[in-house]
Amino acid sequence: MARLKEYYKNEVAPALMKRFGYKNVMQIPRLEKVVLNVGAGDAKDNPKVIDNVINELTLIAGQKAVPTVAKKSIANFKVRQGMKIGVKVTLRGERMYEFIDKLFNFALPKVRDFKGINPNGFDGRGNYSLGLKEQLIFPEIDYDKVEKIRGMNITFVTTARTDEEARELLSLLGAPFAK
Repeated sequence: MARLKEYYKNEVAPALMKRFGYKNVMQIPRLEKVVLNVGAGDAKDNPKVIDNVINELTLIAGQKAVPTVAKKSIANFKVRQGMKIGVKVTLRGERMYEFIDKLFNFALPKVRDFKGINPNGFDGRGNYSLGLKEQLIFPEIDYDKVEKIRGMNITFVTTARTDEEARELLSLLGAPFAK
C-alpha cells in the first residue's frame, strides 16, 4: 500500500506543481490526515453499543478507535455531559494512504447506484468531508456480526489553501468525484 504514497511523490506532486505554478515544493498541497467519525446516539440507552462501534471502526481503519463524549448536557436528547455518544479515529501517514486506497478502490464502488462522490463537500479551506450510509461496504466487516447498520463521516484534511487545489489533489489520488 506504499504505492499510493510513492504515486503522490512521483506523479501527483509534479502535476500539482505544474497546474498551479508553485515555485517551491513546500507549497504543494498534501493530505495531512483522514478522520473517521461514527455517531452512536443510541449509546445513551445502552453503553455496550460503543464497544461494538469501536471494534467495527478499528477493523475498518486498522487503528484503535476512541470514544467521543458529549460536551454539553441536552435534556431533549437525554444526553448528559461526559456521556459517550460516538467513536472516532484519526489516520496519518502510511495507514492514511492504505485507508484511502481501500475507500476509493474497493468500498465506494460497492455502493449501489454509485455515480461518484459529491463534489460540493469542500469547506472553503481545502478540506473535504463525505458521509457514508453504511459500514458494510468495507471488506473487513462481516455482515452476520453487525448488530446495526451505521453511517460514518470521513474528513480529508489537506494543506491546500483553496477548494480547487484540494479537489485536484483528491482527484489525482483517485477520488471518484461525480461529474
